[in-house]
Amino acid sequence: MSETVRLFTVSQPTQRRLQWGDGVVLLGIVVVLSLGVALAVHAPPALRGPDISLDPHVLPYYAGLSIVRMAAAYLLSLLFALWYGRAAARSHRVEHVLMPLLDVLQSVPILSFLPVVLLSLSAVLPQQIAAELSAIVLIFTSQAWNLVFAWYQALKTIPHELDEASSIFRFNGWLRFKTLELPFAAISLIWNSMMSWAGGWFFLMAAEMFTVGQRDFRLPGLGAYLRAAADRGDVHAIVWGVGALIGVIVALDQLIWRPLLAWSARFKLEMVTSEAAPTSWCYDVLRSSRVMEWLRGGMRIMAARLDRLCMAWSPVPDVSRRTHRRPWGTYLGGSLGALILLYGTYRACGMLLLVPMAQWRAIVWGVGATLLRVVTALLLTLAWTIPVGVATGTKPRLAAWLQPLAQIAAAVPATALFPVFVLVVLHLPGGMQLAAVLLMLMGTQWYVLFNVIAGATAIPQDLQYTARLLQLSRWERWRTLILPALFPYLITGAVTASGGAWNASIVAEYFDFGGAPQSVTGVGALIAQATASGEYPLLLAATLAMILTVSTINRLVWRRLYRLAEEHYRLE
Repeated sequence: MSETVRLFTVSQPTQRRLQWGDGVVLLGIVVVLSLGVALAVHAPPALRGPDISLDPHVLPYYAGLSIVRMAAAYLLSLLFALWYGRAAARSHRVEHVLMPLLDVLQSVPILSFLPVVLLSLSAVLPQQIAAELSAIVLIFTSQAWNLVFAWYQALKTIPHELDEASSIFRFNGWLRFKTLELPFAAISLIWNSMMSWAGGWFFLMAAEMFTVGQRDFRLPGLGAYLRAAADRGDVHAIVWGVGALIGVIVALDQLIWRPLLAWSARFKLEMVTSEAAPTSWCYDVLRSSRVMEWLRGGMRIMAARLDRLCMAWSPVPDVSRRTHRRPWGTYLGGSLGALILLYGTYRACGMLLLVPMAQWRAIVWGVGATLLRVVTALLLTLAWTIPVGVATGTKPRLAAWLQPLAQIAAAVPATALFPVFVLVVLHLPGGMQLAAVLLMLMGTQWYVLFNVIAGATAIPQDLQYTARLLQLSRWERWRTLILPALFPYLITGAVTASGGAWNASIVAEYFDFGGAPQSVTGVGALIAQATASGEYPLLLAATLAMILTVSTINRLVWRRLYRLAEEHYRLE
């Protein structure tokens, strides 16, 4: 009976070959990194930020500073994701450039990119401003990519009938964004926003306190408090810091994320009402408040004005008028860009020639070793996140208490707990090898879990009723409904999780414990060692090796699976 059920469209997949944009993008990243490294050499030789107090009374102030930095980075990430994902999804020609660029940007190791940003900005800006901007940039790079992938995946899997309806009614760009694209992607964006904040908390310790040689960058904040407490071995301060972090996460969950999830239930694509929609006491209070009703009236007026403004900026496209003329400025800009790429490539090659052959061999072996750990961590992640995520997304009562726990577990910086793991694991078979895989797992599993929950939440209730009426077995229900519905979300979670695993390798494969460095063979360890010693040619070579490996995997594996999700598993 299950063979007669067709819930998703099926078509023959098309193969995508490597595009010219891949080479241009990779050369551009090489140029940017090499110029940043060259500028970093001219940074002040010695820097030191303000002292970090471990007095628990400063925690509210530090937490407020960290929340402001996180909010600024998240706002930039969301705006960037909405623009970037829409541009890539609407035009095949633009997609051939932006998606390879996204693969490369997502694969750039955050902790090897940070010293270049810090030193480059400190060479031209005051230390405090450079440190603040660098922290926001680092948090941005930990928040943006999964939002872009989620938004892009939602736009590419909009049902054809809804897409055709918007074309029949001649929606302009603003109306299409407001009434179709954003509502369809709302559930996925909210869950990935929670993951973005969790990822930002994960890298907050590195963003607010970072050392490069004799240069010590510090910013007052919750991450710097936890880092200073860990460095000094103050268990009392670590407990206070982790407690403050958990308190902030729970407050954000109850005051922001749970109300948003309850509100987003209206955008679920289904023909019948869900049995148990997500609830939120804060959302119920806001809906019944007279003050909020008055504020909503003012917001409606502002929304109407915004509609008129955006309608004026985004007129209805006239398909009868199409011009293919390219202004001379396009050719001039392309020529200047080509010259910059050539010059930057020349400078980068000069720096790479300084790397001896022995280090190149170590990089090749390191990439292979790190790849094995990434694959192991991803397989372990998929083994438990799929069943747990489906149970959470389809059972709101379970989600009510499991969601805050998942956010807390995802947000607690694994780098703060890593000394405990090292103490326990070093005496077990495998030692640092096992510890490295565990830390990668802690930094990547949440990307998959939150996307699986979003996919399970978005399964229409009427399709679930249909599966029950047909009396499908549990395996048939998973094969014909759950797994096909989860597939696009699963690919989004897996591609961001794999990128996170490569990033986490930098702190997982090299760790200074009690003045005695512990390391394993891997490209992450090479990047960490090059950063600590200020060996910029090796840092550039190892970073480029990681970028090339990750972008190649994205092109050969994840991009094809994205295309499969778009063509085979579009909900119709």
